[in-house]
Formats: sequence, C-alpha cells, structure tokens
Amino acid sequence: MLTTTLSDFRKDIKHYIDSVIENFETLIINRGKDSGIVVMSLEEYNSLCSTQHELSSKTNKERLDSAIEKLQGGNSFQKDLLD
Repeated sequence: MLTTTLSDFRKDIKHYIDSVIENFETLIINRGKDSGIVVMSLEEYNSLCSTQHELSSKTNKERLDSAIEKLQGGNSFQKDLLD
C-alpha cells in the first residue's frame, strides 16, 4: 500500500498511477485531518465488487464456506474439463 499527499500526487501523477496499475498497489492520498481517498486499479475494484456480491447472500456464503472447508480437509476431487 502506498501513501502520499495530494501535493506529491499532483507532482508525479503518472508515477503513482503506473505503480497502482503495474504493481497492483493501493494508493491512499491524504488530504489532512482524517480525510483522504483511495486509488486502485479497475481490475482490483471489480474483484472487490465481485467478492462483495458473492458474500452478500447468506446461502452463497454458506456454500463458499463449505467448499473451503472441504478443500482444507482434503475432502475434494478433481474433474477434467470438457473440450
């Protein structure tokens, strides 16, 4: 995670944006007392939204938790995909 001030961000926007995109960094830009913004890549944002959606349903969350438990307990199997 990167942090910077708004002034430093303005001076070197390209560097910060490139770092966020190329290194999957999250950038926090401080704007003073308890105020700031977060900059992240579109790919990371979409991933967070997808995860939030998957966990928003109690039934879906329970299914995911069950699948994780099976994997961790060695209670899983592998299937080949159809061509």
